[in-house]
Amino acid sequence: MADRPSSAYPPDEWRIIEAEFHKDMLPRNESIFTVGNGYIGLRGNLEERTGSYQDGTYLNGFYDSNPIVYAEIAPGYARNSQTMLNVTDGKEIKLWVDNEPFDLWAGTILDYRRVLDMRKGVLTREVVWQSPAGRKMAVRSTRLVSFSHRHLALISYSVESLDGEASLVLKSSLDGNVRNQPSGKDPRVGSALKGQILKPQDRHAEGSFAALKHVTRNTHFILSSAAEHCLDAHCPFTMDTEQEPNRISVVYRVQLKEKEEVRLFKYIAYYTSRDHDPDELMPLARQEVSAAKEKGFEYFLSDQRRFLRSFWKKSDIRIEGDPAVQQSLHFNLFHLLQSAGRDGRTGVAAKGLTGEGYEGHYFWDTEIYVLPFFIYTNPEIARKLVEFRGSILDKARQRASEVSQKGALFPWRTINGEECSAYYPAGTAQYHINADIVYAMRKYIEVSGDLDFLRQAGAGTLFETARFWVDFGDYIPKKEGRFCLNCVTGPDEYTAVVNNNTYTNLMAMDHLEYAVKTAGMLKQKYPNDFAEVSERISLKEEEILAWEKAASGIYPQDDSFFDKAVWSFEKTPERCYPLLLHYHPLVIYRHQVLKQPDLVLALFLQGNRFTAAEKKRNFDYYDPLTTGDSSLSPCVQSVVAAEIGYTELAYRYFMQTARIDLEDSNNNVRYGVHTAAMGGAWISLVYGFAGMRDFGGCLSFRPRLPASWTRLCFKLIVQGNTINIDIRKDSVIYTLISGPGISITHEKSTIHLSPGTPVTVSLKSRIEAVIFDLDGVITDTAECHYKSWKRLADELDIPFTRGDNESLKGVSRMESLDIILNKGGRSCSQEEKEALAERKNEYYRRLIAGITPEDLLPGIKSLLEELKGAGIKLALASVSRNAQTVIDNLQVGEYFDLIVDPAAIRMGKPDPEIFLQAADRLNIPYRNCVGVEDAQAGVAAIKAAGMFAVGIGSSLNGADWKAADTSQLSWSELNRRFLLIG
Repeated sequence: MADRPSSAYPPDEWRIIEAEFHKDMLPRNESIFTVGNGYIGLRGNLEERTGSYQDGTYLNGFYDSNPIVYAEIAPGYARNSQTMLNVTDGKEIKLWVDNEPFDLWAGTILDYRRVLDMRKGVLTREVVWQSPAGRKMAVRSTRLVSFSHRHLALISYSVESLDGEASLVLKSSLDGNVRNQPSGKDPRVGSALKGQILKPQDRHAEGSFAALKHVTRNTHFILSSAAEHCLDAHCPFTMDTEQEPNRISVVYRVQLKEKEEVRLFKYIAYYTSRDHDPDELMPLARQEVSAAKEKGFEYFLSDQRRFLRSFWKKSDIRIEGDPAVQQSLHFNLFHLLQSAGRDGRTGVAAKGLTGEGYEGHYFWDTEIYVLPFFIYTNPEIARKLVEFRGSILDKARQRASEVSQKGALFPWRTINGEECSAYYPAGTAQYHINADIVYAMRKYIEVSGDLDFLRQAGAGTLFETARFWVDFGDYIPKKEGRFCLNCVTGPDEYTAVVNNNTYTNLMAMDHLEYAVKTAGMLKQKYPNDFAEVSERISLKEEEILAWEKAASGIYPQDDSFFDKAVWSFEKTPERCYPLLLHYHPLVIYRHQVLKQPDLVLALFLQGNRFTAAEKKRNFDYYDPLTTGDSSLSPCVQSVVAAEIGYTELAYRYFMQTARIDLEDSNNNVRYGVHTAAMGGAWISLVYGFAGMRDFGGCLSFRPRLPASWTRLCFKLIVQGNTINIDIRKDSVIYTLISGPGISITHEKSTIHLSPGTPVTVSLKSRIEAVIFDLDGVITDTAECHYKSWKRLADELDIPFTRGDNESLKGVSRMESLDIILNKGGRSCSQEEKEALAERKNEYYRRLIAGITPEDLLPGIKSLLEELKGAGIKLALASVSRNAQTVIDNLQVGEYFDLIVDPAAIRMGKPDPEIFLQAADRLNIPYRNCVGVEDAQAGVAAIKAAGMFAVGIGSSLNGADWKAADTSQLSWSELNRRFLLIG
């Protein structure tokens, strides 16, 4: 048997291939090779079941429950656990060859190949095996779970004798002796259920048909499973049945000649009382498998291919330049399809239907990470996932009451709609689940245009959850009377039970604003629908006014995060990650350390509420504090990194997301795949590298490809329009494939798409704007600044030299004052500082009053004229509050389209805020801007803004062009150097 390969699965766009048999890969491959249809999931166990890690078959939403035992309990604690059950195994087919069992642990494997084909939707295995007695056999199997027939799974199993006659026994079973995986020391990976949960209730065997009926231990749900068989053989065989209390087997005995093949077809069905009357279950299961047997296996193979052709036509993403990524994407999207409930009563479990991690619970993962993919590619599936939350609204109302609040509170972890998170600080306290659900619902409605859903069902969910926020929050006098949401946990479970978590507050604000907007729209356009929902939930006009008031007054910050010590990452061994398995929660809660990038997620989902500078500043602070303990983290970090210009960092985070399962990066795929990360891979591509944003239902793009890619191509379905986005290195092509037409935004320009008229936009950089500093670039006011600061310092008896003045270049007035005061060891109140800064400014104003056009630096006047003549926009980005006065005295104001107001800038250089704001107000992409500076801090700010930097002075590090002085500047030379780098 070969050693485990360094690369587990060879690159193949459409297939996951296990080219050799490796025992140690079996647990992982059971998850990877799962086949499912959103209702049934069959783990990738071998049919003979030898060596199984967890022989699993799962039905979405089918669970059992146990009371949660607490040492100490309080009102509102979750009462019962919920665990998706491992149900009756229909995969088992055992083979004996001349009385020797077909067993990959015995005999010799001469050839082996297992393939998950994501275009065909089947799992195949081909083995050439030599028995211990020397008999060579070829064993082939094909397994699928039908996407078109919700209750049906099928297996084809063939055996061929390669070197003589062989006596075969094929034993196909329905086995009810199944159990769930125990959780052990890690509560994330299994359940507390012990023993046999499915209790036998009935069984039936007749010819090639077998059926079992079970009842769950505590929830008393009924399950009927059935199997029908057909043996295709041109040689003599017999068939009989073996029955045990909790197991039925159909046994075929075949005398096989050399080079002869026998093929067994197995049709398996599952029906439960969650969907049907208990008395109908056995007849329905029998009818399902009998009809399937009549149609035949080949029919379902063709049907599966037809279904997937339609799916991939809408959903495929093409990447050129990275075969491993292309394979990963197809794998991820295929598993999302296999995991998604499509009946309006089930959701997407954290591990899909591939394993028992997180007990099959539905989290916020569905709404934030998985739903965007379905919303934009398969809106019919998206609607069903949104409907699921509406189906448990009554239980959400009950949950709000249990925690002493009005309205509705959706559970953090659930299967049936009731809360089952036993650890409330990291679970129940994540009230943002309400806003996450509404966020996804809103996105679905805006993208699909499905106002019928909003009118008929969505409004009730929206209004009831809005009620919760207003009742939960409080107007706090110490917070200037702002509306606060206290004792909450945001997405980051390492920062628990805090006041005014930024993510929660912003999402709640968005939620309330949407509720007010929707109420107004319904009253105006659909008064009957508004009257109906208002009567149904007893909605009063004063409640809507309260939502509006709260939304405008929410306090957007975490009150305590910066009061904590930063976690010592350098002293934390690699073996101690994830932290939650090695440190007491209180140790983690006392530190600045993140399991998930809480605020960075807010920068993405609520990005229209942040400036570009705020996004960069916050990402730079919080990204190093993020541990990577959560599989939800990298995709969010990738999206924001791409937006702020860290393309290669974005690529690294994307790869962590895209390959997390195929590389088994966290060494936990044996418990099931990471469905949120799978959705996150799509998000990273579409929102990250394609730069899509969809605030308010308006679609915009700002594409940037990683260096190793040559193309990214995908489709979106928006308001009845199917759009193809084809991004190359130097251009992007927007094509409306079908639909009435739609307007989108590319970077800062509006584009209208019409059928049959592709629009090509260049991605090559070109100069559209030049942003100047003032001092040392337009004119030399440094001497005026020096004399002003010198005079103030002398008055304060603080030594101040020309060398000290150099450190103030590009620094704001208040920051400069702090530097001088610190040098002198002086401490002043804020009021005193403001008075000192104003005194210095008065000295400066007197000095600059004498500036004239003669004080323009050499070459600047001609440069301004050349740039204006070439149609280039010009801006002044100076931290001086007297910049307008200086420009007026120089008589060059007519050349500038914009002078940035330094009072509107929160952070001085080297923070890029002033340059980013200039570009935004000019409506020019950052990559098409040039910044001109004479200070090192200014050059750093320009580069941080993603712009071309011109440094006046040969000693400036990082400048793309270092000009000795301003006389060297010209439009032609600037353009030449820009194009060389761009």
